[in-house]
Amino acid sequence: MWVGLLIIFVLFTNVNFETFFPVELLLLSLTISTGRLRTGISIRKAVNPTEEPVKEKHVRSTIIGTFQEKSGATFWMFVLRQPLEENRIVAWKFCHVLHKVLREGHPRVIPDSQRHRGRLEDLGKLWQHLREGYGRLIQLYVRLLITKLDFHKRNPRLPGNLQATPEELEAIGENDINVYFQMSVEMFDYMDDILNLQRAVFGSLGMSRSNSMTSCGQCRLAPLIPCIQDASQLYDYCVKILFKLHGALPADTLAGHRDRFSKQFQELKSFYNTITHMQYFKSLITIPSLPEKPPNFLIQAELRTYVTPVVVLPPEEPMDNEAAVDSLIDTSDIISLPGDQLDSARNGSISPDVLAERDSLIEHLHQENGRQREELHHLLTDHQKIVEQLRNRILELEAALTNKGSEIVHEKQLNQELLKHKTELLGKFHEIQGKNKTVEEKFQKLKEVYSKLREEHINLIRKKADVDKQLGGMKIVQEQSERRTQEAEQRLQELVQGQATVEQEAQRVAQARADLDDVRKQYDAAKTENLALIAKIDFIVSEKAVVEGDLHDLLAQKEELDTRIEELRVESERSRNQLKTDTEAALYELLLNCISEAESILQNAIHAIDNPAISAVTCTPDYLRSQVEPTVQALEFLDTTYANYVTDTTQRGPLIRSIIHAAYILGVYLIHAKSTSNASTDIALGDRLADECKQAGSQGLMLLSYIKEKSQSAHDQLVIVKDHITKITSLADSLSNTQGNAEVIGDLVENELLSMDKAIEEAANRIQEMLTKSRAADSGLKLEVNGKILDSCTDLMKCIRILVKKSRLLQSEIVAQGKGTVSATEFYKRNHQWSEGLISAAKAIAMGANFLLEAADKVVSGNGKFEQLVVASQGIAASTAQLVVASRVKAERNSNNLAALSEASREVTQATGSVVATAKSCSQLVEDNEDLDMSGLSLHQAKRLEMEAQVRVLELEQALETERLRLSALRRRHYQMADESQG
Repeated sequence: MWVGLLIIFVLFTNVNFETFFPVELLLLSLTISTGRLRTGISIRKAVNPTEEPVKEKHVRSTIIGTFQEKSGATFWMFVLRQPLEENRIVAWKFCHVLHKVLREGHPRVIPDSQRHRGRLEDLGKLWQHLREGYGRLIQLYVRLLITKLDFHKRNPRLPGNLQATPEELEAIGENDINVYFQMSVEMFDYMDDILNLQRAVFGSLGMSRSNSMTSCGQCRLAPLIPCIQDASQLYDYCVKILFKLHGALPADTLAGHRDRFSKQFQELKSFYNTITHMQYFKSLITIPSLPEKPPNFLIQAELRTYVTPVVVLPPEEPMDNEAAVDSLIDTSDIISLPGDQLDSARNGSISPDVLAERDSLIEHLHQENGRQREELHHLLTDHQKIVEQLRNRILELEAALTNKGSEIVHEKQLNQELLKHKTELLGKFHEIQGKNKTVEEKFQKLKEVYSKLREEHINLIRKKADVDKQLGGMKIVQEQSERRTQEAEQRLQELVQGQATVEQEAQRVAQARADLDDVRKQYDAAKTENLALIAKIDFIVSEKAVVEGDLHDLLAQKEELDTRIEELRVESERSRNQLKTDTEAALYELLLNCISEAESILQNAIHAIDNPAISAVTCTPDYLRSQVEPTVQALEFLDTTYANYVTDTTQRGPLIRSIIHAAYILGVYLIHAKSTSNASTDIALGDRLADECKQAGSQGLMLLSYIKEKSQSAHDQLVIVKDHITKITSLADSLSNTQGNAEVIGDLVENELLSMDKAIEEAANRIQEMLTKSRAADSGLKLEVNGKILDSCTDLMKCIRILVKKSRLLQSEIVAQGKGTVSATEFYKRNHQWSEGLISAAKAIAMGANFLLEAADKVVSGNGKFEQLVVASQGIAASTAQLVVASRVKAERNSNNLAALSEASREVTQATGSVVATAKSCSQLVEDNEDLDMSGLSLHQAKRLEMEAQVRVLELEQALETERLRLSALRRRHYQMADESQG
């Protein structure tokens, strides 16, 4: 806006513009800022908080901005300033715009967006907490965008719009099956995210699709257009890649790929069908059609008939020049000039000087514009060179980083070699100690030599002092001799002068000369000896210096060796301590792992106790009793090792062995105890034994937790576990006393089945006799009622006899297939629980037949009720159902006798229903015949009878409730007595 104001200000005023605002800065601002400003405005308009679809022109301007900038930096700079975390509509539209920019923007947009991947993940995590509406949609869309970024990061040669020629696809795959295999998996994941998003979008619209033409519905549906474009390309590539994979790999290896593609094919086809029927998409996109069935990748010939699906978008409206200028500079907010000034400007009332100055200024601006464009071109060229240099520098830094990484790997290898060298040093430590002893011996020898040399040196120094004294004495004698010579010469002169004493003085001179010669000889000998002594002293001093140097070197080596030995000792001590610490930690961790494994063993045993599949496993009480002593010994050994561990934590080894052994022995004992409870005929006693096993297992887990916590209560808890084992043993002993009844079950089954056959036969004969007597003695309604009841009872007894016959045949088949049993009695003994069920069913059928016979006799004689027939027939039906179920337990599934027994059971049920229906119809027939004649009743009599009827109804309701309670009590008593009789 300010740029437009400045231009108008220049054109319609005579102010020197260069003094107000430099032309170079204006042109530079126009060149650099116009594109970014336009991109920012387009992004702000596209990602607005209004719930309506994103306008295509705003997205197009944003995409053009990425090409002008040749990157996505400006796009991310503006879009991250929007309230993505505060407004769900803004976040949803941001995902749509980002998807379009990734697809159609500059190729640098995708690499530039990789660095903002963490921001996208945070945005998805934020909106996933809003589980309804846009929250769920934003989360899925962000996941799709992250998948797209990861896909292009792994496949950088595929463009953002996923459009590639077959030759480019071949180049990307590098003709490598492994590359194609991995690419197909990545495309499947990409397609899954697209399908999840579209499913969530349609799910958020509700059952009706009419809202697709509303702004809120279109806001949700608009992002599906780029999803359709991506899905079409992914489908095409998946088909082509799968055909390549099936041409190179076995079909079994790619079974998972085919299943996944088939599932995605069906969902994509449903997606396309839904889009096709929506009015909103008809003018925006043309959906490709998919075949009815997915391609058969096992037949390579189908690839030749495959047709690539093509998504068609309507052509974009071209932008005219005026609209392009308006899009570059937003002059919507430019303050217009007053109308009179514009009119005067148009009518040519402006002075010629102003017009000339304006024209010259315009020409100058054109020239400056051209110059600035050239400078801008040079700047861009320099900028590209700098960018290229920076890229080269980045490559160099990456190479240096790679070298540093290799150096780090090398340093790690050196570290490992140093660790090995450390071990070797520990081995050389003893060698150095031996060498140190040798060096000390050499040092002692050198010390002795040094002591001898020192004594000789001291003696020589003393001799030198004596020689020096002698030499001093000789010098004194020489001086005296010289003095005497001088005196002799003086005397000689005196003698010469004095002839009297010449001879005497000559003798004295000769004597003096002889003495002088002797003194000179002694002086020369002393001087020679002194030189020899000096040379010997120098040799001794040099030898002393050499010995002292060697001694100094040996002392330095000794100090260095002492320091090295001390360092090795410290390092060895530290390594020993560290090894001890690591060993203690490893042993403690091993102890914790063993305790966890022991807990897992006991938990598996407890789960096995509750598992219904173990109910078929049995164990004898005698064998369970033999397992008590090893279990108790294992627990006592655990108690002893734990006590030793508490006093001395280093005693972990025995504790570890005892924990695993005790847990295993206790788990085995509990499973055998549960198996023993399965063999109990007393259900309550078996349940008590099973509950005691679970309690013992729980107490064992608590004992292990106490041991893990190093608690003082572990000993008391172990005593509790022993008490539970004692209780389990006592229950198993009582259980063994109740199993003696199983010996006679085999005989009881046959006896009860024979008694049942006999009772049914007698009941059928009695009913036939009653029917004959009724036909002879009765007539009219009574004969009709008795005939119907006895006929239905006769049919029921016939069906029951057939059922019993079929049951006996099935039981004979079951006994014959008894897996090695010798006889039917032995088979019943071994399967005593099933046999007791047969006995109970047979007794119930026999009792039901007798009760039905008594009820029919009473009804026929007029002393009974029809309800007794109903109850008796229903009781027989229930008993026969029990017999069928008991027989079906041991029978083979495809047995013909079992099918015949089931058919006979259905016939008994139908016959029972017939008896119930006959009893009810006969009862209604009798009641209809005995209806009260109310034609002669007065008002008072009718009222009195009504009151009596109400009283009777209340009495009957009370009696009904009482009888129901009585029936419940009788049933409970019956079940209790049945259990006691079986026990």
